[in-house]
Amino acid sequence: MTVFDDLTDYYATPRIAGLRLSPDGTRLVATVATLNDDANAYVNALWEIDPDGARAARRLTFSEKGESGPEFLPDGSIVFVSKRGGDDDPAALWLLDAGGGEARKVLSRPGGVAGVVTAADARTVVVSAETLPGAADLAADEERRKKRKDLKVSAVLHDASPVREWDHDLGPGEMRLLAAPIAADGESEPVDLTPAPGRALDDQHYALTPDGRTVVTGWAVAAEPGFPRAQLAAIDTATGERRVLAAEDRAVFAEPVVSHDGRFVACFRVADSTYDEPPLPQICVIELATGAARLVGAEVDLWPASIAWSHDDSALFVTTDDQGHHPILRIDVGTDAVTRLTSSGHFSELCVSPDGAWIYALRDAIDSPPRPVRVPARADAPSEAEELLAPGAVEIPGRLEELTVAAEDGVALHAWLALPPGASASSPAPLLLWVHGGPLNSWNAWAWRWNPWLMVAKGYAVLLPDPALSTGYGRSMIERGWGQWGGTPYTDLMSVTDEVVKRDDIDETRTAAMGGSYGGYMANWIAGHTDRFRAIVTHASLWALDQFQGTTDNPAYWAREWGLPHDQPERYEQWSPHRFVAEIRTPMLVIHGDRDYRVPIGEGLRLWWDLQRSGVESKYLYYPDEGHWVLGPGNARVWYETVWAWLATHVHGAPWSRPELV
Repeated sequence: MTVFDDLTDYYATPRIAGLRLSPDGTRLVATVATLNDDANAYVNALWEIDPDGARAARRLTFSEKGESGPEFLPDGSIVFVSKRGGDDDPAALWLLDAGGGEARKVLSRPGGVAGVVTAADARTVVVSAETLPGAADLAADEERRKKRKDLKVSAVLHDASPVREWDHDLGPGEMRLLAAPIAADGESEPVDLTPAPGRALDDQHYALTPDGRTVVTGWAVAAEPGFPRAQLAAIDTATGERRVLAAEDRAVFAEPVVSHDGRFVACFRVADSTYDEPPLPQICVIELATGAARLVGAEVDLWPASIAWSHDDSALFVTTDDQGHHPILRIDVGTDAVTRLTSSGHFSELCVSPDGAWIYALRDAIDSPPRPVRVPARADAPSEAEELLAPGAVEIPGRLEELTVAAEDGVALHAWLALPPGASASSPAPLLLWVHGGPLNSWNAWAWRWNPWLMVAKGYAVLLPDPALSTGYGRSMIERGWGQWGGTPYTDLMSVTDEVVKRDDIDETRTAAMGGSYGGYMANWIAGHTDRFRAIVTHASLWALDQFQGTTDNPAYWAREWGLPHDQPERYEQWSPHRFVAEIRTPMLVIHGDRDYRVPIGEGLRLWWDLQRSGVESKYLYYPDEGHWVLGPGNARVWYETVWAWLATHVHGAPWSRPELV
């Protein structure tokens, strides 16, 4: 038995997220989520992990509200964000002394504190906090919030798109950056660095120089109506003076990281996608004083995701998708020489030791949840990461194989195949094709939400292929599917499926397909183009592309690839799954959340209506209070129970058994 055999055990498994290293390299702190006593929500706590891997991890915080976003101050104390002040109190900034004890509140705002960054050599912090437009100070913000509450005003007046993000509306508050020295006792009084930012700081990352004098942040500018573009700005934390550090007409800058000497900023420069070309993410190093910039590792075909400076600023440690993995690379800033440091797995949360010997990180994989590890930083070849002691280890209920299959055009396609332990020629397993979302994405990481091992525990073999549009296989793999979502990606998926069902441990007569987001789009496309599968599950899926483009939370992104429907309707007409509803014969389970603003609920409603009117056997699992992902433990439990029941009926021929709670 494993935790995947019982959903109660599965959802009770601790989940590790963020990781931070103290300035002296002696302490690691991780954020660990566990179920609350009612088993209906997750609560984060801070845990200390031994960087040497000798001592067991120990829990540092115990509040009912939980803690997030820990950052170290120079003296080893920790600041973090929490709502532990009271049931009606917004999230505030709290401080836990290096020696432990009770945490104390050090900074609060009426709209709450969203995040914090610290300086390596100063007690200055910068927090992001939502503030109502026009509020000059804390008192004015409190007064306006009280008036809105008393008069039950919920209206928001927008000046530009976008107006939503994933599962929440933007506004009426605007995100601002505030700087404050952390006082020895009592609350700190912050300085508003961005008193009238509008929507410039929505979803932007920011970083402090080691001396705490400058914060570098993304700054979105509405250069073209409906197409906000992120520049990089440097803001003086004493005066609030802001200057543009990097800006281009056809590129955005994101996720700055300041060097240890404070002279340079490393960031992502992402060239816009167009009707003909996919986006181009690159690594850029900018001199803070002059704004002089150059690309690092530009000749390497990367899809980078995170950056950290080496201890002496001579190199960058970069994570990137690569051939079904997500390794750590070391890129020499002077020579652009690239060294791969890890052999397998998906790495994130890079923390470099002050002596330059180790990189601490979280490592996960298709068959492993995130675990804290350390990797030799000076190695000349890939090595296996050394796992540190921490809660949340699991045993998977089967085995994992790595496959390569030739596409119709001869391109090598990577896939993972998760198999139940009993799969064999004498007892072949039914096959579940699971299409990843994105679509610029890859099956290379653990997923708590959409986890293949919960299906393996029910006896299914789960196929996880990376078709055209997948990342980690070079720009050419993305170009193979650009602008034709149902073209090469679809034939790639069928090529991998064709090859896998030839195996004697797979039952080719019992197959199903499923996917969410873009994977849901593809599930819908598959339904309209083949009847080879016994059942289909489609979650948060795109159905009518012209309807979707103008109602999603980020319409500009899709307009760049597909054009605007009234100007360039060709791709909307050619690749929209709804045009093929008359061809659907396969039973379909439709799942959608009303708070999904990335793929709005109208897609699910229209799909459901079209299937019903066309006489397709179908069911609709609807969540009034969930977004793109189903995050509530109870709702997630029902998700799996419904999917299992649907597959049992159509793949195994079992009678339909309605889940108890729906």
